[in-house]
Amino acid sequence: MWTVTRVLIVDDDSFARTMIRTILAAQGIDVVGEAADGDEVPAAVAEHRPDIVLVDLQMRRVDGVEAIRRNASLPGAPRFVALTGYGNEDAVVQALRAGAAGFLSKDDDPSTLATHLRAVADGGGALGPDAAALVIQRMTTPEGQDRAAAARTQLQLLTEREREVAALVAGYTNQQIGTRLGMSDNTVKAHVTRALTKLGMNNRAELAVLADRAGLTA
Repeated sequence: MWTVTRVLIVDDDSFARTMIRTILAAQGIDVVGEAADGDEVPAAVAEHRPDIVLVDLQMRRVDGVEAIRRNASLPGAPRFVALTGYGNEDAVVQALRAGAAGFLSKDDDPSTLATHLRAVADGGGALGPDAAALVIQRMTTPEGQDRAAAARTQLQLLTEREREVAALVAGYTNQQIGTRLGMSDNTVKAHVTRALTKLGMNNRAELAVLADRAGLTA
C-alpha cells in the first residue's frame, strides 16, 4: 500500500481546482489545501505542509514558473510540479529550470497523474505523456538532432555509473534504480547529486530531459 501523498493545488480557476481535487481524491491523493495565485504559495505551504505543490502555469499575478522559481529551492520546501492545460517544449524546459520536479497535463489520465505524483513524492521526476512527446518531437527535428549531439557531449562530463543512473531517473525512484543497478538508495542519491552538480542543474527532472534528448535510455 502506498503512502498517502499530500498535495497543494495552485490555480486561479476555482472550477479547475475543484475538478483536480475530485480527480486526485478518487486516486487516493490527499489534497490538503488550495491557493488561487502564485503569490499565495508561501503562506499556503506554511499552513498546509504539503509533499507536492501542483502549480498551474498561467495565473494573473504570479505565474507558475515564477512561483516555482521563488519557492522550490527554499530550505525544507515541498516538491513542485507544473500542471497545465497547454504546453510547449519551451514551457517544459522553463518549468524544470525553475526547479519543478515534473511537468504534467490536465488532460493526463487520472491514474497516470496519480502515479507521477507519487513518484515525485518519493524523490523521482515526472514528465506526462504530452510533455514527453513535446521533448521527443523537438529531438527529431534538425535542431533537435543538434541538441541531441550537444546533450551527448554534456553527458560525457559524467562517469559511466552516473550515466547509468541518469538513464533511469525519468521512470524510477531511487530505490528502484538501486535494485536495478545493485546499489543502495543513498549511493543512487549521491550519483544523482554529483551528476546535477557537474551539469549545473537544479533537479532530476532536468537530468531526465537531458538523458532522453541524448538517447540515453535504460
